[in-house]
Amino acid sequence: MIVFENVTKRYGRTAVLDRLNLSVLRGEFVSVIGPSGAGKSTLIYCLMGAEKIQHGRISVDGYVVNEMDERALQYFRRRIGVVFQDYKLLPQKNVYENVAFALEVCGYETADIKKRVPEVLETVGLHEKFRQFPHQLSGGEKQRLATARALVHNPSLLLADEPTGNLDPATAKGIIDLFLKINKDGITVILTTHNPLLVDHIRKRVITMDKGKVVSDRQHSGYHLEIK
Repeated sequence: MIVFENVTKRYGRTAVLDRLNLSVLRGEFVSVIGPSGAGKSTLIYCLMGAEKIQHGRISVDGYVVNEMDERALQYFRRRIGVVFQDYKLLPQKNVYENVAFALEVCGYETADIKKRVPEVLETVGLHEKFRQFPHQLSGGEKQRLATARALVHNPSLLLADEPTGNLDPATAKGIIDLFLKINKDGITVILTTHNPLLVDHIRKRVITMDKGKVVSDRQHSGYHLEIK
């Protein structure tokens, strides 16, 4: 489904992704770990087309992300859900409106919005708080709201960049359990994290990055996969 082929991304003279090769199959749950500056977040931003690469190729279901113009990228991003550490919620809109807005800007009909938004709020466990505003929510609830907004388009791929970085351990585990539930429904999940305890809880494929390269690719059982 997702293929990085000899991808290089530089900021100035520094290669943040250095001839990176990586593939992710449809329906996988992949945790990407590594020290600060390893290239984890850059990988996410390049995959969604928010950062341009200098060399190589990134493809998703046969579509070459790095060759798309801005109009094509807009349509492509509707197939992807993205969750960030800082939530990126609209403070002046309530829970329902935050999720609905993601559909409104894409031109969805009002009837479709009224049907879809309650469904996704039910999925993330916020259906009883649809009138509350972001400042009235806990950190975990804000991240669940951000996840609902990411899911409202029925994406085939969910990208989560350090989504639990601001959360306490118990709340972080709840968010990860939500992602596991989403993955079980068939959505591919790529999660970046610096928290090894979360990786232990997920118990799925783990990719370790350092200095822009993949240095380890294994299943959580400990069986090491050869990197070619």
